[in-house]
Amino acid sequence: MIDTRRLRTLRAVADHGTVTAAAAALHLTPSAVSQQLVALEHEVGHRLFTRDGRGVHLTAVGKIMLGHANEVLAQLERAKAEVAAYATGEAGEVTVACFATAIGAVLSPAIAALRATSPGLHVRVLDAEGDHSLAMLLDGEADLAVTVEYRGAPDAADRRLSRLPLYAEPFDLVLPHDHPLASEATLTSLASETWIGPYPGNPVHDVITFACQQAGFTPNLAHCSDDFRAVVALVGAGAGVALVPRLALRDMALTGVAVRRTPGPERRVFAAVRRGSDAHPLLRPLLSALRTIGRSLDAG
Repeated sequence: MIDTRRLRTLRAVADHGTVTAAAAALHLTPSAVSQQLVALEHEVGHRLFTRDGRGVHLTAVGKIMLGHANEVLAQLERAKAEVAAYATGEAGEVTVACFATAIGAVLSPAIAALRATSPGLHVRVLDAEGDHSLAMLLDGEADLAVTVEYRGAPDAADRRLSRLPLYAEPFDLVLPHDHPLASEATLTSLASETWIGPYPGNPVHDVITFACQQAGFTPNLAHCSDDFRAVVALVGAGAGVALVPRLALRDMALTGVAVRRTPGPERRVFAAVRRGSDAHPLLRPLLSALRTIGRSLDAG
């Protein structure tokens, strides 16, 4: 019989690419992870991984087993959801990994709404950028992730996840208030400017870079911050120009800057849970509240 704990180990190693990283995610020692893999290979009767330097790669049989592992683990999530539903599941804690703008835009309003409809539901919030929250979800550190489409993200067909689209958010140009193009700037007209934006690795960095490349230039990102308040403050100081998600600007003091709405990029925000757990009675009301808030943002 194949131990499901070893299937989780298999998936963690496949997700993280190294035994050490998988061990950290699973809160095990690297030797314990290696032992789990050896035991699983013995149970299956085939090698599942090959080593390449520090990394490991799935063999053909390993890929087959990973596919089945995803199905088995999803079914276990469904079982947990049904058991919880049977036991009413009216009270408990849900951990949500969510990036800062969405905490303010959708998660906080959803939590406020749930106080009246689901008073026994406690939501624990972890501030995490979009490219980190899905890893936290898959590693079991979070029950739900609110994240964005980004290069390298699991797609809608990923069998590990169930996704719920929430809203699409446009980006606005932010310029110093005395900039010559403050009232008529377009993305193309700012090709030669100094740019301010998030660090590489942040999903917003990819959106901005791709949008500029589509406009015919590569932005000179001279100043980097993942905090949009800091980005806008630098623009106000005359350090450069920026593309900033519109909702990040909503409650911000826009001192010394001009905001220009132009056709351009947008980021698509979605909620994700581990596949099979979307029927969990603690997740259902939260997902419903997030969907309702997200629709209002799209409509606005």
